[in-house]
Amino acid sequence: MNIFDIIGPVMIGPSSSHTAGAVRLGRVANKLIDQRPLKRVEITLSGSFAQTYRGHGTDRALMAGIMGYHSYSPEIRDALQIARNRGIDYSFIKEDIKGAHPNTARIHYYLEDGTEGTMQGASIGGGNIQVHQVNGMNVDFNGENNTILVMHRDKPGVIAAVTQLMHFEYADLNISRFHLSRQSKGGDALMTIEIDGMPPEGLTDRIRRIEHVTNAILIRKI
Repeated sequence: MNIFDIIGPVMIGPSSSHTAGAVRLGRVANKLIDQRPLKRVEITLSGSFAQTYRGHGTDRALMAGIMGYHSYSPEIRDALQIARNRGIDYSFIKEDIKGAHPNTARIHYYLEDGTEGTMQGASIGGGNIQVHQVNGMNVDFNGENNTILVMHRDKPGVIAAVTQLMHFEYADLNISRFHLSRQSKGGDALMTIEIDGMPPEGLTDRIRRIEHVTNAILIRKI
């Protein structure tokens, strides 16, 4: 436990769950967008997020995170206007997501190049988050560790190729957690690799060059 577990995060806004946690959920989507031009965002809110998002500034916090701001950024207050100024279309949808944590958001983003993606997660208190889905596949990470997401086709040898690259070429790396999700046998799949410390420059580029890997994204510790 550190001091921020006791006093909460440094933040703009009234609520660690509805503001700081919401910013951090948005920042995960920002990492998935990976600096590509954003066209439109649909944000589905469930539970207490849906009931109080305007009063607690959850809408502004989520958009601020999606645009790359931090929980302590003063731009949170004007995030919706900043999004409009950038030409980003956004909408908020209230929906009861069955079985979801009360503070759940599903972010569906559309990029200028025509690609799109989704992530779903929850703000679980004290500014902490849990990410549950990426592009419809189940994941389980909280942003407290540097995390590499490897999108790939579910083909034999892909996992071995990725882990062997990390073991033999980057021997100082330590994988603290590994999780695999797939939509169907032989279809799209996703590795979630949490690591201790910061990965070396160029690791994700090398992973992307592995056969059947479609993308590799580093989500830095949030």
